[in-house]
Amino acid sequence: MTIEYEDVTDVLRRVRLSGRLDVPGTQAISIKFTGLSATQAKRVVVDLTDITFLGSVGIRELITNAKALQQRTGKMVIFVGNNAMVAKTLETTGIDALIPLFTDLDEADKGAMS
Repeated sequence: MTIEYEDVTDVLRRVRLSGRLDVPGTQAISIKFTGLSATQAKRVVVDLTDITFLGSVGIRELITNAKALQQRTGKMVIFVGNNAMVAKTLETTGIDALIPLFTDLDEADKGAMS
């Protein structure tokens, strides 16, 4: 599991996750992900285009950090690109009602800033 980030502007950050968001993968990135996504009042786009498996523990990690960010007046959105498996998993579980999903990166950036 890998995690990278880019500060696009002073308020917009993109966090890219790659690999498997299963128990070991989520544990491997949990502290860094929280530090990058939920500790400041930023707008965050979480890029899941390179996720090969998304388990319930990974979904919980996304929700927990999105809620923490929201409490700091920030906002999280998810960019799935053409990763149909991740999009379907998030839509099936209803997470897309809590955290907006986007297939276009520019639209994800705009959604995070709205």
